[in-house]
Amino acid sequence: MAKPLTDQEKRRQISIRGIVGVENVAELKKSFNRHLHFTLVKDRNVATTRDYFFALAHTVRDHLVGRWIRTQQHYYDKCPKKIRDGWQVEEADDWLRYGNPWEKSRPEFMLPVHFYGKVEHTNTGAKWIDTQVVLALPYDTPVPGYMNNTVNTMRLWSARAPNDFNLRDFNVGDYIQAVLDRNVAENISRVLYPNDNFFEGKELRLKQEYFVVAATLQDIIRRFKASKFVSTRGAGTVFDAFPDQVAIQLNDTHPALAIPELMRIFVDIEKLPWSKAWEITQKTFAYTNHTVLPEALERWPVDLVEKLLPRHLEIIYEINQKHLDRIVALFPKDVDRLRRMSLIEEEGSKRINMAHLCIVGSHAVNGVAKIHSDIVKTKVFKDFSELEPDKFQNKTNGITPRRWLLLCNPGLAELIAEKIGEDYVKDLSQLTKLHSFLGDDVFLRELAKVKQENKLKFSQFLETEYKVKINPSSMFDVQVKRIHEYKRQLLNCLHVITMYNRIKKDPKKLFVPRTVIIGGKAAPGYHMAKMIIKLITSVADVVNKDPMVGSKLKVIFLENYRVSLAEKVIPATDLSEQISTAGTEASGTGNMKFMLNGALTIGTMDGANVEMAEEAGEENLFIFGMRVDDVAALDKKGYEAKEYYEALPELKLVIDQIDNGFFSPKQPDLFKDIINMLFYHDRFKVFADYEAYVKCQDKVSQLYMNPKAWNTMVLKNIAASGKFSSDRTIKEYARDIWNVEPSDLKISLSNESNKVNGN
Repeated sequence: MAKPLTDQEKRRQISIRGIVGVENVAELKKSFNRHLHFTLVKDRNVATTRDYFFALAHTVRDHLVGRWIRTQQHYYDKCPKKIRDGWQVEEADDWLRYGNPWEKSRPEFMLPVHFYGKVEHTNTGAKWIDTQVVLALPYDTPVPGYMNNTVNTMRLWSARAPNDFNLRDFNVGDYIQAVLDRNVAENISRVLYPNDNFFEGKELRLKQEYFVVAATLQDIIRRFKASKFVSTRGAGTVFDAFPDQVAIQLNDTHPALAIPELMRIFVDIEKLPWSKAWEITQKTFAYTNHTVLPEALERWPVDLVEKLLPRHLEIIYEINQKHLDRIVALFPKDVDRLRRMSLIEEEGSKRINMAHLCIVGSHAVNGVAKIHSDIVKTKVFKDFSELEPDKFQNKTNGITPRRWLLLCNPGLAELIAEKIGEDYVKDLSQLTKLHSFLGDDVFLRELAKVKQENKLKFSQFLETEYKVKINPSSMFDVQVKRIHEYKRQLLNCLHVITMYNRIKKDPKKLFVPRTVIIGGKAAPGYHMAKMIIKLITSVADVVNKDPMVGSKLKVIFLENYRVSLAEKVIPATDLSEQISTAGTEASGTGNMKFMLNGALTIGTMDGANVEMAEEAGEENLFIFGMRVDDVAALDKKGYEAKEYYEALPELKLVIDQIDNGFFSPKQPDLFKDIINMLFYHDRFKVFADYEAYVKCQDKVSQLYMNPKAWNTMVLKNIAASGKFSSDRTIKEYARDIWNVEPSDLKISLSNESNKVNGN
């Protein structure tokens, strides 16, 4: 006879009944271990009691989820619209509302970040006191390598208010102020790219920039100190090896505060001598410049930095003083050079030139295309390159073929693999093997078939989303990128109106059908960019509804342009528009994506277009317009837009239509700001390139009518796109800047090593 169960045994039995049967205890253990390793990313050597609790909790939750899902009401979440009545409208994208399954929070590594306060100088050094503290909570996202078992970490930071944040106010009944203050702290990571046209926006933007670099640097130093390499060194030499183990690439000027922050940590906290700290700092940092436009190079007001980061301002002043002392020693009577090279701009209100800070605080400076790097070295930062010519170099941008070919265009990827094998996926230079198929008519037809299938698929998407009937046999003419005057979406728009006028003038004349697709976002505070979007959508409204035009010409503005939309449009594109004013685009990467996916390029000799023309042959791109020297000569002479307006009848008609309200009959003066800018304030000289652009577009149409010639040129471009792999770019950064030799090592998984060892 079985022994009666005690109350405790009954409770224990009840607690597991319905969760896991006694016979499945092994499965429960397996689930527990799985969550410990893969959910919490811990092993038993480092797991804490809390980790074991959470692993068990996840195990139990697994058995509840099925019932939980069936219990919940399903919600339909409609995507926010970005265009209303032709205008861009910003709406909140609460992308973390339901969590992010790819990230893992790391509350055990939460760090304090300080703001405001004051600096106290003592016998033991400077102390930054009376600060406001915001906590930085790390979130880790795994970044897997391709077919090599490597998974790296991308660590992002979320702002949190400390638990005692204004607790005194809360306790005395000022609940609203306490909650508001908490919101102010947590707003740091709540809003991406705040509108910095206002002081409050500037302060939040600067807070964001410092918050990210301060948290990251603390984390880097924590991990450096914990490494096995450091544990073998003496206390006085701990940081000597820092630049050998740590490389920090400043991606434009936005993380420039990392330089004074690392100096603050070394000098104020680690008590290193200034000269030693500065030597390590310079060896650690390198700076990538991404723009030559003066307004895009950050210049922070001194009074704002003094308010938010008083100790950092002191450090920047000292860096600048030592920098200027060096300039004076080398150029003793050149006062103007001192002014040009100073980190502090004195004209008007004092500002910190963050690009100058990056250059002075880094051991390497690079642009992102040959022409851009040359402009950086010989024009924008000429004084600095004369001082340290070996510091400046080029690293042409690249794109990953895994996403921008295999994932988004599997038909083309498979067609290429059938001809040259699959190794090109990891070595894109192998695409040159495709040159041997230039005379293969069958392969050219297969290439055209893949493109047409992509166009049909995207046509269906456009018809569903935009309610416009698309001719899939038309040329898909695409310009997708940030909306900005220098990228000259306006020039594209003027050509669209020109084509419209030609069709209206002679409807029976042969016209190569086109679907013009323009997409991109304007910065929230950028008025002219928003007006350009409105003009494009207004032109589209007229063109698409005109029965005389029919299927010959359609215009689509892609709202809420983003990566997932790019993955649809790029494989379907026939003609890629890369038409920035020569000398203004740093590199571009969209141009490379289109080239790899079999689109031909119409463009200026700007950014990476120059190297694309070098690789494929200039005759295999549609190059037009002024070169950098031509732009400089026109600047010297003086650009008079009215001369082009009066000399070119088609241009005059287009501008008069916009000016007279043809595309905005209910509000004839709607586009007066655009017209005024084009005539009197156009730094990017749209009218100067109009005639050459239109003539070049006529050549595009002529070639499109010859499918074999078109597809031969397409194949030449694909075969020449191997240089533009991000694999090549990163290898160059590794070897030339980070002093790391790239490795093809494939990490062995534990079960693989067991097999090798015969276990």
